[in-house]
Amino acid sequence: MLIKRKRGWELPESQATPESVFRQRRRLIAGLAAGPILLGAGALLAGRGASPAAAEEADPSAKLYPAKQNMRYRLDRPVTGEELATTYNNYYEFGSSKNIWREAQDLPIRPWTVSIKGMVEKPFEIAIDDLLAKMPLEERLYRHRCVEAWSMAVPWSGFALARLVELAKPLSAAKYLKMVTLEDSDVMPGQRAGWYPWPYTEGLTIAEATNELAFIATGLYGKPIPRQNGAPLRLATPWKYGFKSVKSIVSFEFTDQRPQTFWEEIQPAEYGFWANVNPKVPHPRWSQASERVLGTDERVPTQLFNGYADYVADLYKGMEGEKLYM
Repeated sequence: MLIKRKRGWELPESQATPESVFRQRRRLIAGLAAGPILLGAGALLAGRGASPAAAEEADPSAKLYPAKQNMRYRLDRPVTGEELATTYNNYYEFGSSKNIWREAQDLPIRPWTVSIKGMVEKPFEIAIDDLLAKMPLEERLYRHRCVEAWSMAVPWSGFALARLVELAKPLSAAKYLKMVTLEDSDVMPGQRAGWYPWPYTEGLTIAEATNELAFIATGLYGKPIPRQNGAPLRLATPWKYGFKSVKSIVSFEFTDQRPQTFWEEIQPAEYGFWANVNPKVPHPRWSQASERVLGTDERVPTQLFNGYADYVADLYKGMEGEKLYM
């Protein structure tokens, strides 16, 4: 007898937002004209006033979206409203508040060159649009859990990080992938704060980087990813706290040395390299047992690995001596 065991993150069909509703909303937004009509539609659909999308310049990759949804990656809760997910952002390069989306519109996203370097067969640079042309884009619905104990659920578009690793052709001795954000204090006012170790740096083991969940997001809500959410490409690792999801990436470096990451360098007692979600391991200053779901008054229990343990738990077997969860 075949027994189907649901994964911890799967949502009963009776509780899911119907896909037709989500798709119709997305098509409506995509089809509206720019200017006052788009602004009015943003207010109608999200109830939060003018849409930040109206402030964005045309993105040459817009024709690539919406990407086809990969039905393997679904949600255990409704999708967070687009207006909320694109106006409630942590992006310290533009400031320490959540309301930085206006400032982020100054970020230039073309030309944008990505550097592949370090322990690879042949280092190279590639323009963002050339990279996108080489990658099979798809949409995935992922949960996002911030270390600050709030969460959202969004439709990322992009490609599996494993495909970029394949393109880079790392040497067998490479153990880690180091990723770095753009550094440009002329347009990123937060980078003028000298007490932060700019540029923003993050890292994964090669095993993590090639896990099927590791994703490079280039789109959001069926459109190119907004600047405030990490345009033109950012990391999405849904089993880890959100600060691991480095934004506006300009370089991927393969190395045999574990990178010291941005928040780890600032406060290693509070933010470690691994940053895997675990409700039983509190932050030194607050509990991680539950999370506030953006757009609701609801707090829900947090799950180990943010509900993705079936995909990633095996990555950490035999690592009991590591501080895997903070």
